[in-house]
Amino acid sequence: MRILVTNDDGVESPGLHALARGARAHGWDVVVAAPAQEASGTSAGLTAAAGDTRRVAVERRDVPGLDGVPVHAVAAHPGLIALLAAQGAFGDPPDVVLSGINLGANTGRAVLHSGTVGAALTASLHGARALAVSLDVELGDETDPHWDTAVAVAAGLFDRLAALPAGSVLNLNVPNRPDAGPPRRAGLAEFGAVQGRIEDTGDGTIALSAVLVEGELPPGSDAALLAEGHPTVTALRSVTEDPDLVW
Repeated sequence: MRILVTNDDGVESPGLHALARGARAHGWDVVVAAPAQEASGTSAGLTAAAGDTRRVAVERRDVPGLDGVPVHAVAAHPGLIALLAAQGAFGDPPDVVLSGINLGANTGRAVLHSGTVGAALTASLHGARALAVSLDVELGDETDPHWDTAVAVAAGLFDRLAALPAGSVLNLNVPNRPDAGPPRRAGLAEFGAVQGRIEDTGDGTIALSAVLVEGELPPGSDAALLAEGHPTVTALRSVTEDPDLVW
C-alpha cells in the first residue's frame, strides 16, 4: 500500500510525525507531504503560498524517527497537497491518505471547515481511501497530547480502511488520554464541541475566538460520545448532488 500522510497543523507537527511512524510500523510504504506552515481551517481549499505564479514550493525535510521516509514541506494548503499527490507529485499516487493527527477534535458538521478533513475528502475524489485523525486536546490546554493513543486507535482501523471501496472516507476522533478503547460509530452532531465567536472591535477589524459549546450534545453524536471519553469514527461522503430537493 502506498500511503500519503498529511495534515493541516504543518510539517513540524509531532502528531503528523507520530501518524507517519504508525503507518510505517504497519508495514506500509509511506511518504509525508504537509504544509510548510500551519494551515488549520482551510477546508479543501486549493491554495498555494506563492502568490499568483501558481508555483508550489517544495522542500525536503529530515525528521527524527522517520529515517528513509520522504518528508516534504509544501507551501500549500492540505487540500492542494492531496490533489498534487493524486497527480503524482510525490511519487506514485497514494492508495490511502492519512490526515492528522490534528491537535483538537474535528466533530459535527463543522468538519466542513477542517483542513484535516478537507485533505481526506479531496483525496477521496481521486480514488484514494482516506482517514482523518484528530486528538481531543482541550481548548487552551496543549501541554500533554497523547499522540500514541491516537496512533493506536487509528492503527486498529488501517486494515479495514484499506479494504474499503476506493474513495471511502473515515473521520476519527480520539480522547486525549493515556489509553482508549476501539472507536464507536457515530453520526455528526449539528455543531462541533467548539464554535467560533466574533466581536466587532470598533477599529475596523473583527476579532475571532474559539469557545466551547454550552448545553447538552445530541446523544449518540460524535461530539457527545467523544465528550464521554469514547473514540468515535464517522463515515463521510464528499460533495454530491441532492436528488430530493424540490425547487
